[in-house]
Amino acid sequence: MAILNPVTALDLKDVLIRIGFAMAAGLVLGLERESHGRAAGLKTTILACVASCLAMILSEDFYRESFNQAAGMMRPDRARLAAGILTGIGFLGAGAIIRQGTLVRGVTTAAVLWFITILGLAFGSGHIAIGVIGTGIATFALYAMPHMEAHVKKDYYCTVTVVLGLNGISDDEIRKKLEDAGVRIQRIALDYDVAGNCRTLHCDVKMRRNDVISLSRQVVENLTACPGIARVKWG
Repeated sequence: MAILNPVTALDLKDVLIRIGFAMAAGLVLGLERESHGRAAGLKTTILACVASCLAMILSEDFYRESFNQAAGMMRPDRARLAAGILTGIGFLGAGAIIRQGTLVRGVTTAAVLWFITILGLAFGSGHIAIGVIGTGIATFALYAMPHMEAHVKKDYYCTVTVVLGLNGISDDEIRKKLEDAGVRIQRIALDYDVAGNCRTLHCDVKMRRNDVISLSRQVVENLTACPGIARVKWG
């Protein structure tokens, strides 16, 4: 459906068609997020998509009224309200991103919220074909891509924390044991507590995700067997 004449008011059928497509897009993409137990799931995506669609319909209505009042002079800007919607959705997306130690969660959910807003604006402005194409691409990315990603070898990052006495094995020996186990050290942070007669090593390491379970067990067992080491933490 093409964009209607800006001077002509939208009838109820056109409004319902646009809202219906926006709700369908929010439903399809929201189901994927809901199935993964994300904070912004089915209800959030539907509300965000339909809300942006309604905002764009209102924007066109404001445009039509201003157009008529301006006696045909093209002064109003239909994109102004849409720009405000995109700015506001950024706060909602930021709230979906959570950092847990070295793990960052919610980035895909934030991207879905931003994308679903674009789809709502597309449907609300009458660009049904663009919205349908965008919904198809997003559906492929969310439903099909995870199966393809399963065959991609991924890196895994974590921190190995070693607490030992000042007279325990040297820092170089600990680093060698980690490297011998098959992990690659990215960075080492040292913390010496002279009063408590202990030191702590925080080692940021990198490995293949498929090897995490076997390597974590091997690293912990190798380090706890060394003299002077009081505690080893993986994570």
